[in-house]
Amino acid sequence: MVETTHQLVPAPADSLHAELRALIASSRQRLAGAVNAELTRLYWAVGERLRTEVLGGADRAKYGDQLIKRVGEQLAQEFGRGFEAKNLRRTLQFAVAFPDTEKVASLMRQLSWTHFLQLLPFKTDVTRWFYAQQSVESCWSVRELHHQSVGQD
Repeated sequence: MVETTHQLVPAPADSLHAELRALIASSRQRLAGAVNAELTRLYWAVGERLRTEVLGGADRAKYGDQLIKRVGEQLAQEFGRGFEAKNLRRTLQFAVAFPDTEKVASLMRQLSWTHFLQLLPFKTDVTRWFYAQQSVESCWSVRELHHQSVGQD
């Protein structure tokens, strides 16, 4: 008795499904990256505008917290909780911590807003930039960035 081996050949529908699935997944990933980069750009621009208004002079710094609170209430009513005073303060910290527009624009395409939030507490620019670059070069997730940076600075 001779045994024959049969190779299963994927049906055209199965291979078409796999190909379309890969296209959809790839597109979704690129779209999410583009949306994240644009949101991060927005947050930096908001923070930069607040920086010039709130930290622009001694008199402005005195009323800065009140201004952020009032504007945060207005923006939150119009655009949702993401623009409350607490989050506006984060955008301000972001613009202060990453003042170089060109450098931050390059990082925005590769790091998420959550990565930037993880980088904000570092006290020195050198440490902040080191971990930002390591995150990009090593493709660190936010969790990995946190793990690698615990106890630093």
